[in-house]
Amino acid sequence: MKLQIKGLSKTYKNGVKALDNVDLEIGTGMFGLLGPNGAGKSSLMRTISTLQSPDSGSITFGDIDVLKDQMSLRKVLGYLPQEFGVYPNMSAEKLLNYFAQLKGIASKEDRKKIIKEVLEVTNLWDVRNKSVSGYSGGMKQRFGIAQLLLNNPKLIIVDEPTAGLDPAERHRFLNVLREIGNNHTVIFSTHIVDDVRELCHELAILNGGNILYRGTPKEAEESLVGKIWMRIIERDEFDEFARNYNILSSNYNQDNTLNIRVYSDEKPHETFVEAKPQLEDVYFVALKKDRV
Repeated sequence: MKLQIKGLSKTYKNGVKALDNVDLEIGTGMFGLLGPNGAGKSSLMRTISTLQSPDSGSITFGDIDVLKDQMSLRKVLGYLPQEFGVYPNMSAEKLLNYFAQLKGIASKEDRKKIIKEVLEVTNLWDVRNKSVSGYSGGMKQRFGIAQLLLNNPKLIIVDEPTAGLDPAERHRFLNVLREIGNNHTVIFSTHIVDDVRELCHELAILNGGNILYRGTPKEAEESLVGKIWMRIIERDEFDEFARNYNILSSNYNQDNTLNIRVYSDEKPHETFVEAKPQLEDVYFVALKKDRV
């Protein structure tokens, strides 16, 4: 099933234009929605999830007209928002049983079977009797995935799910998403480039409510071949280089020098060497062009 978004626009009462004529087509698999904070990612996720209405445009998922038939979409939707509520002092297994009843799974045996499945998929089976309120941040995020999988959703939306997780928790969470991404349409909204690079077959870069790029990570990187250049400079030279070159990013070396990455159609100076493009370069190039 494909998710098709056409001409989607949304302006809030305070005058902020969150979405500006957005067009997107998303199929089965992991799709990354990449953009800085305030880019419009959460507004798009909330609109797709029927939590708010757009000013104009259309959304269809398979044969469901999302804006006209919100209940049909909700039956096949799994949504993990950026912030979700405080959990009661209840074990994961008991809480999932409660959620399963709310989602209309009447049979006790059916609930038992699906709860075991989702706890195993999310690597929480061994802590099923532990109170969810005592889970770590990463475990709570994985529990969030477990509860949304209870009704076997066809469309899954996760909004900034790895923000604040430590590296080990992030790795476990991404593995869970990778597993479920094989059989579902999963939209993964984030500002973390590494998450998209590791996980997603396709992506879109969003900023200011506009789609700046749509394609695969490989295609994005190949579009910058011969245009990314690198040089090591002293820290006190940075301001001068920033004035003269289009610096995309910089990082420190152990000796306190800087590696700078520059975008240019041709070699900017004989002291630069060509660098292999990375998805982070694509992201920064798109954002810089958007500001011009």
